[in-house]
Amino acid sequence: MPAPENGNGSLANERFSTLLVEEREDRVVVLLNRPEVRNAIDQQMVDELHVVCAALEQTPKVLIMAGVDGVFASGADIAQLRERRRDDALQGINSTIFVRIAKLPLPVIAALDGYCLGGGAELAYAADFRIGTPSVRIGNPETGLGILAAAGASWRLKELVGEPLAKQILLAGLVLRAEDALSASLITEIHEAPDLMDAAHNLADRIGRQDPLAVRITKSVFHAPAESHPLIDQLAQGILFESQAKFDRMQAFLDKKSGNKKPENEPGDTKTEKKQS
Repeated sequence: MPAPENGNGSLANERFSTLLVEEREDRVVVLLNRPEVRNAIDQQMVDELHVVCAALEQTPKVLIMAGVDGVFASGADIAQLRERRRDDALQGINSTIFVRIAKLPLPVIAALDGYCLGGGAELAYAADFRIGTPSVRIGNPETGLGILAAAGASWRLKELVGEPLAKQILLAGLVLRAEDALSASLITEIHEAPDLMDAAHNLADRIGRQDPLAVRITKSVFHAPAESHPLIDQLAQGILFESQAKFDRMQAFLDKKSGNKKPENEPGDTKTEKKQS
C-alpha cells in the first residue's frame, strides 16, 4: 500500500530511502536511488513515488525522473516479484503508480541512461518526454521470466512505437539501443551522459515558458478518449479563452509585433517624405 501522503503539496519534510528528491519552485527532480540493484523498483520505491505524486497533484510542477550511477532502472525487483502471487497482481502495484505518474497535471520528463528494462521501461513509457544517452538499453524482457509486461507496456508501447515494433519488444524480447529508440521516437533526444540532466532541465525550462494552465489543460485534452473530441477541445478552449494569461500573453505578442513595425511617418523614411513633398 502507498505510504502516508503529505497533504500540503510540499516535499520538504519528507524522508526518502529509495529516491533522491530535489524540489524547486517550478519542478521536482527525482533520482531512483538503489544502486546496489541497478535501481530496481521495489515496494518501498513505489510507496515513495506515491508520496511525490501526492505533492505534485496538490502543487503542480514539472517532474524530471532519472537514475543514479548510470542506470535508469533495471526493472522491477526480481526478488520481490518472484514472491508475488495472484492477489498481488490484481492490486496492480506498479501499474497503479505508473498510471498516476502519467496523469500528473504537468509534464513528466524521463532522463534515461544505461539500462531501462522491464518495470523501468514501463516507468519511462508513463512519462510525456523521454531523452537518453548513447548507452540506453530499453525494452521489456518479461516473457523471458514467465510473466508479461503488465504495468503499461502491453498497451502504451503500441501507441508509442506502433504494433510491429511493440510486438518485437514484448513478444521476442528485443532490447533497443539508443539510436534505434531514437529512430522509433521512443526517445526524442540523445545526449552524452554528463549533459543529460542539463538537457532535461532545458526541456523543463521550455515547458516553463508556456502558460502553465494552457499546458495542463492541453495535456488533459491530449490524453482524452477519442470519442470525447471535439467537444472536450471546445470546452477546454472556452476555459482558456477566459483566462487572464491568455489576454496578457496575446497583448504582449501584439505589443511586440507593433513595436517592431516601423511607423509610416517615421522621420527618415524617404518614401514617405517624397509622397508628402
